[in-house]
Amino acid sequence: MSRKTTILCLASYYKGGRFLEQCKKRDCHVILVAPEKLRESKWPHDCIDEIFFMPDLHQHPNITYAITYLARSRHIDQIIPLDDYDVPLAGNLREHMRMTGLGDTASRVFRDKLTMRDTARRHGILVPEFTRVINYDELRMFMANVPPPWLLKPRGEAGAMGIKKLHDSEQLWRKLDELGDEQSYFVLEQFVEGTVFHIDSLVSDNHVIFSKTSKYGTPPLSVSHDGGVFTTKMLPEHDPDCQAITELNQKVLQTFGLGLGSSHTEFLKGHADGKFYFVETSARVGGASIDLMIEHASGVNLWAEWANLEIARARGETYQLPTLYDKYTGLLVCLAKQEYPDLSGYNDPEVTWRMNKKHHAGLIIATKDYNRLESLLESYTQRFSHDFMAWLPPLEKATEYEEIN
Repeated sequence: MSRKTTILCLASYYKGGRFLEQCKKRDCHVILVAPEKLRESKWPHDCIDEIFFMPDLHQHPNITYAITYLARSRHIDQIIPLDDYDVPLAGNLREHMRMTGLGDTASRVFRDKLTMRDTARRHGILVPEFTRVINYDELRMFMANVPPPWLLKPRGEAGAMGIKKLHDSEQLWRKLDELGDEQSYFVLEQFVEGTVFHIDSLVSDNHVIFSKTSKYGTPPLSVSHDGGVFTTKMLPEHDPDCQAITELNQKVLQTFGLGLGSSHTEFLKGHADGKFYFVETSARVGGASIDLMIEHASGVNLWAEWANLEIARARGETYQLPTLYDKYTGLLVCLAKQEYPDLSGYNDPEVTWRMNKKHHAGLIIATKDYNRLESLLESYTQRFSHDFMAWLPPLEKATEYEEIN
């Protein structure tokens, strides 16, 4: 009798339920390792064969001891990071245990914002001007040659978290004094005014086999720092921006060497020059309910298909995409004044999903008519601002979250 494929998942935050469910559906032995603070989270326990809680997943060498101890009596086929913050850990463990998938150096390209920019620039992919925050002469030269404003970005945080917009050298030096020994964990970057896009992909054998390109409304950095309604909408495949981003995305993911898995990648189209700049990429499913927007547009659940890709690799099988359908979808999300906002008034037939999360309002619109999508998004954004919208100062670190979406 052949043994079951064993998938071990790392989860610093509560997410990835559909991945776990799909692994169990495909008759895998599913192991979840998570921090103690997530013990009471609503994990799909009927889909998890073994679950282990640790004080801290990122405490070395304790996590290595724990995973290799499990491996003494279990043949682990794949180690999967369910959250962005677990990508380097998974790479370290794969490297240590000589397993398939991204190792230490390869995973860093998908996690470290400085490494991303350096790798992209060395391979001819356009990025905003940047410099490492290490040598002060380099910083002075950067500020002399690149006009402000600049963005000071944490190299290892997710999305817009911890980013500071700086307008002169005095602001920068003051901020660096505050950071002290933490300075080298940041990258300084030119601020390029523009429209921000994201493309969400599945990759197999180093080729993008599925992708959907979307355009943010207000850029995420602005929403995070100034408040507002987060919106994004799917682009038609014939749109020139969509075609350009699709091509760039293939080059980025091939250059970075993802090989197999799911990715959320962002590009910026400069208002001044109309050029596309690479912003960042990842080796995981996008957050903020974007995965649901993709599913309502295409029928593809990125978590489930990522699981199918990993299982196919472990079993030596050929992966096939599910049957696709095409709709245009849009997503709106904002912090809400109400504990549980009443979304019943948003009752157009195109509304296919409503968020049920404390102090959040969110919904997805799906339609075959792109003009109808744009009209509803514009109307609903204004209504969200009036009906629900609240604002909190942006968080500096993900450790301040109980959960990252």
